[in-house]
Amino acid sequence: MALTQETVVDAAVGILRDFGLADLSMRRLARDLEVQVGALYWHVKNKQELLVEVAATLLNTPALGAPAGGAAVAGNDVVPAPAARGAILHLASSLHTMLLPIPDSAEVVHVARVLAPERLTPLARLTGLFAAAGLREDHAVSAQSLIVNHVLGSIAEAQNRADLDVADADAPDFRWALERALDGLLPSAAAP
Repeated sequence: MALTQETVVDAAVGILRDFGLADLSMRRLARDLEVQVGALYWHVKNKQELLVEVAATLLNTPALGAPAGGAAVAGNDVVPAPAARGAILHLASSLHTMLLPIPDSAEVVHVARVLAPERLTPLARLTGLFAAAGLREDHAVSAQSLIVNHVLGSIAEAQNRADLDVADADAPDFRWALERALDGLLPSAAAP
């Protein structure tokens, strides 16, 4: 098998899925790919770039509404507020469902959001949906950040509960909190 950026990133995603971020080192990745560590740096500049690529691979999928190839989301289309609300609920819930079983996925996505937010197409789509619902551009960016922080924080908390063997009986209700956040963020016409 030829070593390419795709094979490096796919192997990194596999390590993250199976073992978590603590085991996702360049040394471990090289060992799993049966190459020298230095060979990895022909395909990714450093571990931070690798984490951005891992996050992009996890998020830029048709299941999250990302076009094939992770193309940028275009759109100044005006979407009725109730339709935008439904699309935001669906996208945020889908992000939560998809990332929850992947250890440390929230931390990886947080890193990628800081380093290369433009690589995370579904997050740009969320911003577009907020803008389509009538929020000013700067408020749409802030609303996206609030919702993504809720999604990622909920994932991290649920994973910590599982790791620490803490009962879920007192776990926060992700969907209820998401809906209440949207009640506050979207114009009143957005509420069902």
